[in-house]
Amino acid sequence: MELSIRSMNEDFAVQILNWRYEPPYDFYNNEINPDALKELLDNPYYIVLDQNEEFVGFFCYGSSAQVPIGSQYGAYSEGFVDLGLGMNPRLTGHGLGATFFKFILLYLQGEFFGIPLRLTVAKFNNRAIHLYEKFGFVRKIEFKNGPINFLTMVKE
Repeated sequence: MELSIRSMNEDFAVQILNWRYEPPYDFYNNEINPDALKELLDNPYYIVLDQNEEFVGFFCYGSSAQVPIGSQYGAYSEGFVDLGLGMNPRLTGHGLGATFFKFILLYLQGEFFGIPLRLTVAKFNNRAIHLYEKFGFVRKIEFKNGPINFLTMVKE
């Protein structure tokens, strides 16, 4: 699969906000509202397309990739680039996650050479955690936001 990056636009943002994941991943479902649209359009969010221009997923970096309450737990110390990502629910569970994630990692490592990466994942998402560990991310800080436990993972 050949992948490419494009800037976020309103059409892709609306598609993301309409994505629906199966349980237990439905935690990642969003609602279309002005704040959610503004988040995707006004921050460093990018889309990933395949060689057929099919929408594979998106990623973001910086504070947009953080769960805000994590700061209260010391989860977001300086010196890291935070990354967040989401894959089109039509494509999850089909063995494409490693290719998608590796592509994003290579891009960010090129943009932020020598700066360690950090991501935050819902602790129940064993599928994602396993993938991140395969790419050298290690578990760091756990914290809770409402009923959901989160985990930060870093790759130095």
